[in-house]
Amino acid sequence: MGRRVAVPFPPRRIVSLVPSQTELLFDLGLGEKVIGVTKFCVHPPEARTKATVIGGTKNFDFEKIAALKPDLIIGNKEENYQAGIEQLAADYPVWLSDISNLPEALDMIRRVGFIAGAKEKAEALAAEIDASFVALATSTKEASPVSVAYFIWRKPYMVATTGTFIDAILSRAGFTNAFAKQVRYPEITAEQLAAAAPQRIFLSSEPYPFGEKHLAEFQAICPDAEIEIVDGELFSWYGSRLRKSAAYFSQLR
Repeated sequence: MGRRVAVPFPPRRIVSLVPSQTELLFDLGLGEKVIGVTKFCVHPPEARTKATVIGGTKNFDFEKIAALKPDLIIGNKEENYQAGIEQLAADYPVWLSDISNLPEALDMIRRVGFIAGAKEKAEALAAEIDASFVALATSTKEASPVSVAYFIWRKPYMVATTGTFIDAILSRAGFTNAFAKQVRYPEITAEQLAAAAPQRIFLSSEPYPFGEKHLAEFQAICPDAEIEIVDGELFSWYGSRLRKSAAYFSQLR
């Protein structure tokens, strides 16, 4: 982010404002230092019972955070909101990630490990994830690209496109984005979907909870497409959950 953040080393009272980074902290063995999380921090299950829930990713409870007296707050440029981050940064060290592809995710893992006092574990984790994606690329390099429309929302329909972490991960998995000419998370119509004619349609399990009941709706728009519910966490969580992503993508192919 280009911001200078002075952090006591090692930090002992960490508030995490991002679900994937909360999970990362626990997987790095730093769970005892995590004193505050959001209501969306569902992994690991004990995160919201061991730590104080300080609101959502885009609506912080500043009084709860103040009571926790954090010496480090970890957030993300896209998942959190600027006004809230600026208010927190006036009183606490706030470190933000900004992630749109796999190398940036691996860099974040290493940086969080270094900042929070688990450098070696973070280095090993990043190396493991990197190797899994190298192996995935090797296994898919001879396959023909498959066009995909990746839906994150319904009413209105919204897809993930160029400039998003999801799009970068789709590419790593050997897919091409049917809406690559658009940027980030555009709204699209049923007519636009039909015209794009993707070979496959992925309905993400989050943030909109797509389910089996929605398959027929999209099949009617694209009769020739293969439509399936996919694990949104394995496409969009850019922390330690990436350890499971490459194997999942290999099965999807």
